[in-house]
Amino acid sequence: MSGPTRPPATAAIPVNHQRFVLVTSSRSREAMHPNPQGNVRSAQIVLPCDELEETLAFFTDRLGFRVDSIHPADEPSVAVVSGHGVCIRLQRGASGAPGVLRLLCRDPSVLAGGAADLVAPNGTRVELVPSEPPLVLPLLRPSFVLAKAADARWVEGRAGMRYRDLIPDRQGGRFVASHIRIHDGGPVPDYVHFHVVAFQMIYCARGWVRLVYEDQGAPFVLREGDCVLQPPRIRHRVLESSPGMEVIELGSPAAHETFADHELGLPTPVSRPERLFDGQRFVRHQAAAATWRPGPDAAFEWRDLGLAAGTAGRAGARIRRVPAGAPPDERTHEAELLFRFVLRGAATLACEGRDAEHVGEGDAFVVPAGVRHAVAAGPQGLELLEVTLPAGG
Repeated sequence: MSGPTRPPATAAIPVNHQRFVLVTSSRSREAMHPNPQGNVRSAQIVLPCDELEETLAFFTDRLGFRVDSIHPADEPSVAVVSGHGVCIRLQRGASGAPGVLRLLCRDPSVLAGGAADLVAPNGTRVELVPSEPPLVLPLLRPSFVLAKAADARWVEGRAGMRYRDLIPDRQGGRFVASHIRIHDGGPVPDYVHFHVVAFQMIYCARGWVRLVYEDQGAPFVLREGDCVLQPPRIRHRVLESSPGMEVIELGSPAAHETFADHELGLPTPVSRPERLFDGQRFVRHQAAAATWRPGPDAAFEWRDLGLAAGTAGRAGARIRRVPAGAPPDERTHEAELLFRFVLRGAATLACEGRDAEHVGEGDAFVVPAGVRHAVAAGPQGLELLEVTLPAGG
């Protein structure tokens, strides 16, 4: 639970044969990691270096670091250099491996000079990667998926939230859907962050959660039945929740990065609800003010969640409510993804080539495009969350 979009630089240094990963940034981290009484004033990464003169020239002349200190003057054995959010201590006789330094560049070829990686005279390998790599959507691998609540495996996720995977095969890595819970409620140990995605939505299935978003005004409460579209890279933060809060989150691609933003304070002073983020705008759907519309032949009723308008047709979502005794909903579709989550009631899912399945509250299923299937509501009726990519697929 996605201004400047450059992610923080990352340095990965093996220390005593173990891989140490340091995410570096010029942004203040005091809000996340308090430093009592200012005791720690700075930090250095120690790299062994027998070829000090050549290595120092490589870091300063080739990579653009600056010298902070060097000693002793007559025969230097230690040089401290800094740059790009990293402070490095080059030291003769130091133990450990020479390590890996990862530099995020606007144009890696400027430093690379035709090489994939650079190697410093002391053996430190320098990885040059784009600071803003293009978002790549993996090729779709459509498959039938049925995630049963009775078989759920919950794992600890970000900010203490519990996650359950609703599309375990991820459709080839193109989509991810998560059932997320916060058991105890109260303040959430979250921070301002954003996601590098093509699409992401959150639907509140139980309880409530208080959120705040960049350029969308004051914090607000997302209640049961409400939904938000989180456009790409919008800064946001989860503030608090009710005990037992549950949301359904669906996004693309399945593997995407989450970056902290330690500079931006939320809420932002100006509200800009029509602002576009990578061509999409923030959408907040409130169930209490929503309009239910009849389906064909009064077989069901539905309410639109507003995603098609917010994503310019990239995705659509609605809640479908089917009364007991309604005729089965039989169809095929041509969408990349048709995802359904059972919010209330139960149904029988009949899919060509497979035995009929009982689906109940908390179950989720995906039927591939072109496969004829039918959903028949049980004796208590049925309420479904349906998400399609693209909208109307």
